[in-house]
Amino acid sequence: MTVRTLIATFISVVLMIGSPIVAADTGLSALELIQKVDDNRRKTADSAFTSMIITTCKYGTSGGKLKCVENPRVKIIESAQINTGKDNLDTRSLIMVVAPEYEKGIGMLSYAFNDSDKENETWLYLPALGKVKKIAVSQGEGDSTESANLFGTEISLDDQDTGKLDDYTYEIIETGEYKGRPVAVIESTPTADRLNKSSNGKTQTWIDTERLIALKVQIFDQQGTMIKRIQAGSIEYINNTWVAKNLGFMNLVSQRLTNMKIDKISFGVDIDAEFLTPKALSDEAFREEHMAKLRAQSQ
Repeated sequence: MTVRTLIATFISVVLMIGSPIVAADTGLSALELIQKVDDNRRKTADSAFTSMIITTCKYGTSGGKLKCVENPRVKIIESAQINTGKDNLDTRSLIMVVAPEYEKGIGMLSYAFNDSDKENETWLYLPALGKVKKIAVSQGEGDSTESANLFGTEISLDDQDTGKLDDYTYEIIETGEYKGRPVAVIESTPTADRLNKSSNGKTQTWIDTERLIALKVQIFDQQGTMIKRIQAGSIEYINNTWVAKNLGFMNLVSQRLTNMKIDKISFGVDIDAEFLTPKALSDEAFREEHMAKLRAQSQ
């Protein structure tokens, strides 16, 4: 399992097709639990406008606690996201850096498709180059599977790629409590075809079985070594769903940490699907005209 598009990732983690094992604490099969988590995530992706603060630094430990060992790099980003396609199962999202000033205008546009036969699409824009570049999130067989990081953070494009429903097999490996919450720990294993398109291997996810949100994720490489942890925090009930307003990405290889914090999130805003196109990346006047309207709606 990989993490869905950036904003969906931040708010909840998607788990897909399940096993026949029953989660004893919920009375639900793994498939039923996973589908409910997916439904919950889609609520947070439907016509959402979000402002976030991203902080990245190299970390160390002091007194058993993690701490930055260098001055953190701080970015402010804005995102617009909608559900599209048949039954609103696809997602379009635009993410733009608005600060610091020297990085303002860097952006990424993503189309995530529910259809297993349709590859997701991602475009990146760097103002210094003045052109929109379509990038490959999933690699083809025989290609390098090293994944680039997003905006200099510890969130890789592979992390935010959408694994399709039949790209993984799933098993509930444990049920119990995590930080006082009832959880089911689900291990997802990519199929051979998925492994050819990703640098990641299996993933273990702690799902809050009452609030239907991921509390913790452990990502492994294809050799079985844990390479990243994702931790959710500041969980609040917004727009009739549980939302994690903080998410920490800990890269165990580089020993760098990225923290994402939702500063403001608005649901049900009027977002034109025609705005979320590559033109929004390179045409500043076009983009700002639409973004200004979204900011006004979110007041």
